[in-house]
Amino acid sequence: MSHDYDELKHRLAKVHDLRTAAELLFWDQTVMMPSRGAAVRAEQLATLERLAHERFVDDEIGRLLDELRPFEESELFDSDEASLVRVTRRDWEKARQVPSELSAEMTKAASEAMEAWVVARRDSSYAAFQPWLERTLELKRRYIDCFDYEGDPYDVVLDDFEPGMKTDEVRAVFERLKEELVLLIAEAASDEVSPVAGGRFPEEVQHRLSTELVERFGFRPEYYRLDRTVHPFCASSATTDIRLTTRYSERDLTSLFTAMHECGHGLYEHGVSPSLERTPLCAGASSALHESQSRLWENIVGRSLPFWRWYYPRVQEAFPEALGGVDLERFHRSVNRVRPSHIRVDADEATYGMHIILRFELEQELLAGTLSLNDLPEAWNARFKEYLGIDVPEDRLGVLQDVHWSGGSFGYFPTYQLGNVISVQIWEKAQEALPGLGGQIERGEFGALLGWLQEHIYRHGRKFTPQELLERVVGGPIDPEPYLRYLKSKYGTAVAA
Repeated sequence: MSHDYDELKHRLAKVHDLRTAAELLFWDQTVMMPSRGAAVRAEQLATLERLAHERFVDDEIGRLLDELRPFEESELFDSDEASLVRVTRRDWEKARQVPSELSAEMTKAASEAMEAWVVARRDSSYAAFQPWLERTLELKRRYIDCFDYEGDPYDVVLDDFEPGMKTDEVRAVFERLKEELVLLIAEAASDEVSPVAGGRFPEEVQHRLSTELVERFGFRPEYYRLDRTVHPFCASSATTDIRLTTRYSERDLTSLFTAMHECGHGLYEHGVSPSLERTPLCAGASSALHESQSRLWENIVGRSLPFWRWYYPRVQEAFPEALGGVDLERFHRSVNRVRPSHIRVDADEATYGMHIILRFELEQELLAGTLSLNDLPEAWNARFKEYLGIDVPEDRLGVLQDVHWSGGSFGYFPTYQLGNVISVQIWEKAQEALPGLGGQIERGEFGALLGWLQEHIYRHGRKFTPQELLERVVGGPIDPEPYLRYLKSKYGTAVAA
């Protein structure tokens, strides 16, 4: 039994190495690679994906899993061994249904389409990107057809990011949010001019402040990088090698929140137990759990008044001309201002959910064939006007703003808003466990919070399903009510102020 387990880990480590090498090539493509390298990079990524997929779906992996079934049935459910066999079996059975050639073809198309998206977004030309999106959508439908599913085809792609969750469950959560968010946005929306409007914030100073935040939250310099890209993300090739990315505009300070957001993702990856390195367990439990951490650090911590009592003097000192005459209360109100805007990643907490609900609905219609790609920009703009009350002047600010569809990541968007919901459920438990947490944040002390999150969430990686992990941490399933209470309390206070 021990020999079989060691052999399984050895084989899985090789697969993991191939996938993390691909992750590193993707990071390089978005951060450092010269644009003319895109065509060859797509081939390189496709080769790595084909090799990883072929090695993973090999019959010998299946034989070893069968030999190790007693691990899954033992009383040691929480052990690394039982979890590895259990999670690998699920991944293996799913991956076996997808031909290696299709998997590689999807990877190649995603790499090529991403480069096309960068140009199309720059030029605000949906027409230039549409052929690539057509190819991506066709491949995604072929992927869905690999599976025997009952009900909604969207269940197949949702499961890639949120294992075990069904589309109907997401709809129920989102319908509840929609009921309240539309009213909340209407009541809390503010036309107050941001104090950073018209200011100048040099990029190099923003980078220094962003780095300071990342390290104050818990990263040591030898474990991470923070680099610039078009669409920020976090990549991990090891728990000791975390690549954070951001973007800067000298007209605002959005980069500080981007840094906190990506740092949240990175802390999760960095916090996985070293015993799970180079295994399928060495990652976050799901996209929604991952997003709960980026949003917890960015919003619940990073937009709170205690946080800015600590950090605003540093920011004010860094930009004396723009912020020297702006008091703390006004600045804090501005970073929590409710104001419908076009760009999802820059949206306030109240309007953000409507950005996601719009994308979730459009994705389902695209995959079902009830919405054609010819009509997508018009559908986007009409629904955006309905949900957020503003017109979309150009594709760059509308249908082209996100990178996800270029990579075929249908099913990913809803996990952003599910992550917002979960973040508040987790935060409430952290507050119960850590008396005086607000005072710690006001002093710039984040170690206790990070330690609690690492103990209860990060170290486990994928050892448990998202449902099991959430049950262990908060005592129940995804529940939108704490999130709605949080928003109402926060923005009720903001309006009164």
